[in-house]
Formats: sequence, structure tokens, C-alpha cells
Amino acid sequence: MPRDRVQVRGRAGDPAAVWALAGDFLGDWHPAIDRIAGEPGPHETRRFTVKGDDTVYRERLIYRSDSDMALAYTALSGIEGADRYVARLSVAAEGPGEASLLWTADITARADRLAAICAGTDAVFRAGIQTLANTLAPPSPPPEYHASAPVPIDHVTLPGTPRLALSVAGDGPLVLFLHGIGGGRVNWHRQLAALAPHARAVAMDLRGYGDSSLGFGPSGIDGYCDDILRVADHFGADRFVLAGLSYGAWIATSFAMRHCDRLAGLVISGGCTGMSEAGPEEREAFRLSREVPLNAGQRPADFAPAVVNVLAGPQARPEIRAELLASMAAIPAETYRDALRCFTNPLERFDFSNISCPVLAMTGEFDRLAPPAEIRAVAGRMLDQCPSPDIRFEVVPNAGHLCNIENPGHYDHHLAAFVRRITA
Repeated sequence: MPRDRVQVRGRAGDPAAVWALAGDFLGDWHPAIDRIAGEPGPHETRRFTVKGDDTVYRERLIYRSDSDMALAYTALSGIEGADRYVARLSVAAEGPGEASLLWTADITARADRLAAICAGTDAVFRAGIQTLANTLAPPSPPPEYHASAPVPIDHVTLPGTPRLALSVAGDGPLVLFLHGIGGGRVNWHRQLAALAPHARAVAMDLRGYGDSSLGFGPSGIDGYCDDILRVADHFGADRFVLAGLSYGAWIATSFAMRHCDRLAGLVISGGCTGMSEAGPEEREAFRLSREVPLNAGQRPADFAPAVVNVLAGPQARPEIRAELLASMAAIPAETYRDALRCFTNPLERFDFSNISCPVLAMTGEFDRLAPPAEIRAVAGRMLDQCPSPDIRFEVVPNAGHLCNIENPGHYDHHLAAFVRRITA
């Protein structure tokens, strides 16, 4: 079928005020809208009619980033002759009180309908941008994010080899957290508190970390996937949300590529692809550089201060840095070496076409290891490659690599909204 693109640009006033309107996917702000309503389900889907037309149009949100003030959606039904219709709307700050707008649509349709669909789309976009340009109301004050109050946390051990240690809070749909290569399950206790009212939140010590034991041989992705399935089966969860940070995000994404039928959602923070897209020489150099202090007889506690200087953001409070130091210092040298070798021997380059569940990708504003540009690009690849994309991307302000620890209020706000939506 023939294809074409419609692209309309415009300018408006205060970017935050414009996005507050444009970002309301279920709002009736567009002048052509007659009636609009959301549909139940894990995906954000709207159905609407336009003035002077009884046709029911259905569209699904496939990408959203409040941090970038951008969204994308696809038409599900209502546009006669259209085979594929994907639109993107973005608001960019150009200066104090000034925004630029870009609204595009990539359309594949029957030859006899393509020109008419493009003309109608152009008119719709121009009317919408004109409405946004006339937005004069000041933006609402930004929401205040507060860290959740502590909740009772149970400690559970699954016997066997490896022995798996878990922290558990709340009840309901399972959300399982995987920590980074320099951490432990205690790094997620703030998130357990945030999700306890909505879900059964569980943080696991990976093999060899904390109170978990190593397996019979070197750790690998297949073994980690078996551990994740053991935990899910222990709680009777046919489908669950899997959340990972850094090394844990790499493991979580690897699990999603193999067992996406078990996932209701995937949360990746401070990383995703790990060393999966690095060449053999880069992977080997990374491993050798990290093993130098271990080969010299040092333990993670000895080089923890240098690692924390890289992980922590510039605004990390002393108590946060102390917490990161304690997490790193608690790791046995054997465990750290085992994880390094697993991390630097990936089984494959990631193919996001295997991931069909909703995804939330987050990273810290000052993350040196997984900077916003890198994770934004990963989210964009997922949008392009996932068979039925439902992608959210957010930058956690004033945070480094451990964004869930440095700014838990902001992190938990996005996390809880994602979990509530997909498990409702």
C-alpha cells in the first residue's frame, strides 16, 4: 500500500501549560471532538466521535514521556481505507514562556483513500495546534512527590540451590524487583512501601547477594530466569510485573525476551542492554578493569567509595551515599566476580520484537552509566520494534544511577501509576 507523512508545526506560549492540555490523551480539548471516553484495559485507549460525524474512532496511546513532553498513538479503527496510522505530538521549550509544537502522522492506506486521509489529518492537526497556541492559562503547579511511609516488610527464604532471599510487602498482583550489580534487595525497600497499597511487592537478592546463595556453577541468564520463575510460582503469579535496576534491568529485559507471556509489565531503570551490544574486546576490557582490584586481593568494600563517586548524582545527600556504600561493601568478592563474568558474557543482542508487554523506562537526570539520551534511544527502539508497543519513558530529576534511591518520591510516582494501570 502507498504511504505518506503529514507534518504540522506551530508555536505556543508556556510549554508546561501547553503540555498539560496536549498531554491529556483522554481530554476533549480538540475543537473537533464531540464525545470522548477511555476504554477499560491495561492500554490507554480512547474512543471518540467528531462534530457532524457519527463514525466512532478508536486510538491507542503507544508512547508517552512527561519528561520530554511527547506522546505517540496509533489508530485502531474508524479511518476508512487506512492500514497503518501512527501519530506523534511533541512540545519543546524554546525559551521563557515559548514552546514549539510538532505533530506528525505516518499513514499507510489504499491508493484511493490516502490523499483524503492526509488532507483530513492536516486539517485536524492545524486546528489542534491553533487551540494549543491559544492556551493562555498558567500551568498547574508541579506535583509534589513525597517518599512513602515505611510499611511492615516480611523476609522469606526459598530453600534449594540457589537459596533465594526475599523481602515482601503488601498483597495483590506480584511486582518483583531485581537490584543492580553493586546492590541488594534492601535497595528496593522504599518501592515496597510505595506499592504495598496496590500490589504484592517483592525484592529478591540475586544469586550470591545478601542472604541468597550462589548456584552450583557460574551464574548465567538462564539461571536468573529460573530464579524469577521460582519466585513467581511461589506466589502463584501466572503473570506479574518485573522491575530491574542497572544489572537487574539487563536481567529483566533478558527475561522478557524469553518469557514475555508471563509478564504484565516490564520496568527498566538505569540501564537495559548492558553489555549485550558491546563487542568482545569492549566486554573483555570492562571485565578485566573491574577485576583488577579483586585480583589484587581487595573486596568490594575496599573500592566501594570510588564506585559510589560514579554512581551517585551531584546532589546525593550524605545519608544516600552512606547507603550506597553499605550496599556495595556487603557484597562478597566471589559474588561480584561471578556477576561481572555473567554481565560481560551476554548470550545475544537484544531484539525488542520479542517484548509484547507494557514497558516503563526510567533513568536519573545525572546518570553517568545510563544517561537519559541512551535510555530515551532504547525507549524509541522499543516503540519501533515491539509488536504492540506501550512504552513510557521518564527522567528522574536530581538523581544519578540509583534513581530509585536518590529521588524515590518522583520514581515511585511513575512506578505506582504504571503498576496501577496495567494491573487494574
